[in-house]
Amino acid sequence: MSQMFVPAVFMRGGTSKGLFFHERDLPADPAARDALLLGALGSPDPYGRQLDGMGGGISSLSKAAVIGPPTRADADIDYTFAQVAVDAPVVDYGANCGNLSSAVGPFAVDEGLCPRPDGEALVRIHNTNTGKIIHARFPVRHGRAVVRGDLVVPGVAGTGAPVRLDFLDPAGSRTAGLLPTGRPVDELRVGADVIRASLVDAANPVVIVAARDVGLRGVEQPQELDDDTGAMALLDRIRRAGGVLMGLGATPEAVPLANPKVAVISPPDAFRTLAGERIEPAAHDLGVRMLSMERTHRAVTVTGALCLAVAARVPGTLPWTIAGGVTGPLRLANPSGVVVADAVMEQRDGAVHPVSAALLRTARRLMHGHVAVPSPQERYRA
Repeated sequence: MSQMFVPAVFMRGGTSKGLFFHERDLPADPAARDALLLGALGSPDPYGRQLDGMGGGISSLSKAAVIGPPTRADADIDYTFAQVAVDAPVVDYGANCGNLSSAVGPFAVDEGLCPRPDGEALVRIHNTNTGKIIHARFPVRHGRAVVRGDLVVPGVAGTGAPVRLDFLDPAGSRTAGLLPTGRPVDELRVGADVIRASLVDAANPVVIVAARDVGLRGVEQPQELDDDTGAMALLDRIRRAGGVLMGLGATPEAVPLANPKVAVISPPDAFRTLAGERIEPAAHDLGVRMLSMERTHRAVTVTGALCLAVAARVPGTLPWTIAGGVTGPLRLANPSGVVVADAVMEQRDGAVHPVSAALLRTARRLMHGHVAVPSPQERYRA
């Protein structure tokens, strides 16, 4: 048999899309599971388009979610995120996708894993990548997640029903704590250069640098930044140096592809979004260009936005300094528009600590049925 057909749902969550699977429908063997995900998404593709699979040729469109029964008493379901590389045979589980997280609760309700009465539903999600709990709240009608609504998510055409995501106790998702080095700013030695960076782990680890310190304006469009090979190479070296200090790898080469992310931040400035809308300085507190899987995100990762919202409330960090010590929700200008993220902070052991971080997304089921997965022998036959 040259192909097998696996039950799957194709969903958009925020500004990402991915294949959703029931854990029971995937192989228990990790290598076999990874081979299935690679085949389903169409990776590796040396042309970078994933034409032979469901992927879209960029990191935000090359994702999968595996949903299973809970392994914690404070959760309703387990959710494992898989980032599938486009041009390499790599499935990375080293990070969570906050955008795709917004589709997990609706998937669980619609699939009958977490039946909920009409009204506002709460689904408690255990993200196995980070060991953290996420609370998803969204409207339910006739036993299914509501899709239509008035919420606009920058980077997504149209409107949808709001999904509120609360990441509980988000600090230390993959490292020793909120500030893995214990310092709000570190100096990274990158070749002959010394770059100041804030290394923050809230929802996901992020290396945060000021645009001016890496020769950027902070309002570059994603393709413009991706085409700047010198800047991208420098940012990757910074990412790897930061990853070593954060404990994510013993050497720069050992730092995984998915984590840490890089956030290039800047003071408010006027720019035009990918849709041509002009964003004025007064409309945001901080500019960000987020790098994920060695590419510039066309919006901003949810976990990156949450991490920045937390970091902006920690005295001495670069976001705190550049944003001017904001005390409420943080307005983040990104290539697709302005995203608002918030954090609830408390004093703990003489330092500020995030109780939770939250933002709003929308999600929609795009297709369900079976995804065709070619056997490895058929897929790679010469």
